[in-house]
Amino acid sequence: MAETNRPLANRILIGLVIGVILGLATLGIGKFVPGFVDTMRKVSTAVFDPFGQIFLRMLFFVVIPLVFASLAAGVLQLGQLDRLGPLAGRTFTLFFLNMAIGVALGLVMMNVLEPGNHLDPEAKTRLMQEFGGAAQKHVESSATAPKMSFAVIVEMFMPRNLFGAVVGQTKTTIGDVLPLILFALLVGAVGTQLSHEKQRQLQGSLDLVSELMTGIVNFALKLAPYAVPAMIYSVIVKIGIEILIALGVFVLGCVAVMLLHLFGTMSLWIKYWAKRSPAQVWRDMRAVLITAFSTSSSNATLPAALACAKDTLKLKPSVAGFVLPLGTTMNMSGTALYEGCVVLFVAQVFGVDLSAGQQITLLLLSVLSAVAVAGIPGGSLPLIAGLLVTFGIPPEGIGIVLGADRILDMTRTMVNVGSDVVTTIVVDHQTPASPAETEPPAEA
Repeated sequence: MAETNRPLANRILIGLVIGVILGLATLGIGKFVPGFVDTMRKVSTAVFDPFGQIFLRMLFFVVIPLVFASLAAGVLQLGQLDRLGPLAGRTFTLFFLNMAIGVALGLVMMNVLEPGNHLDPEAKTRLMQEFGGAAQKHVESSATAPKMSFAVIVEMFMPRNLFGAVVGQTKTTIGDVLPLILFALLVGAVGTQLSHEKQRQLQGSLDLVSELMTGIVNFALKLAPYAVPAMIYSVIVKIGIEILIALGVFVLGCVAVMLLHLFGTMSLWIKYWAKRSPAQVWRDMRAVLITAFSTSSSNATLPAALACAKDTLKLKPSVAGFVLPLGTTMNMSGTALYEGCVVLFVAQVFGVDLSAGQQITLLLLSVLSAVAVAGIPGGSLPLIAGLLVTFGIPPEGIGIVLGADRILDMTRTMVNVGSDVVTTIVVDHQTPASPAETEPPAEA
């Protein structure tokens, strides 16, 4: 999950506001001073854009190793599921269903509101000219692209030259992420068949790679309070105020659909699958949701969630102790929903039309990406960049939404944690108590 520490997130938000104010001021001055806006556009191209690229390129650096290490390690950790029996089966089925429903709701919202289409054609043209070389090629080639078929899907996920596909053909592009994802899943699956000692060594190596990539992400995030205002200023000066309207609609839409998933979908789960009162459950969980929203950290909220599950909701300790810690690192419905929305929003902004089949692929990849980046501070940013590349969308587009990430980070953390607790309630209802949990306590 993309969780940044609170002071840093606040500084990024402040930087966004400063960039917006300065951008609007530049447009206002330009109405009275001929040539001022053109001059500032040149300054943006020469100074602000390259500075913003330093931040973005650091994120792009880690896309390939982070996707591979995170996914392979995740599969390796789940290699003993057959020993956990029905509890694990129910848990992981609900995890996937929860995230898939969340992404589906987000994609429906994006297709209905179409926040990226609030730009007029002239603004989109300027945006494409400035940032959209890859997107333009995608749009031009979409008419001649082969129709989706089994053979095309095989080629997408299993190219003859894996290394060439993943690395990319030029120094200006990121390689294909789809075959990398499949390769990582295969490595993790085969790793589960190794001896215990070799599994431990492989796990340690993958964790080390993830930790190193996380360190690079943290370095990049330290530049974010300065890079975000530079990037948003450049976009406003070059594109105009329409980009702010589109961004505002996107943020409001994301918040609304996240709350719908949490208090709508999860309420249905509570009522029909756990046979409890949704209103009472939400009252019991209020402190946990507030903690998640205020800290923007599912890991920091885990102790409160465990205490609520065992003491207030009266769930079986064995179920709560298994599902909640696992959900903290895997069940990321808010993050998956957000990733799908960002990709579709940036696609709309750049005029890239994603077909129904591509959006279904986006749903599945968003779920996988959310699992892969679980618990990594700021880790979803390079994964989102990888998803953008997969669909022929300029990865620089994440710079448009980054400054508004603070409120979305708080909201999606609340959705993640709330969904974890609800999933635990459902699994608890469907899991018979163990003999140790049904026996009365021994008398002293």
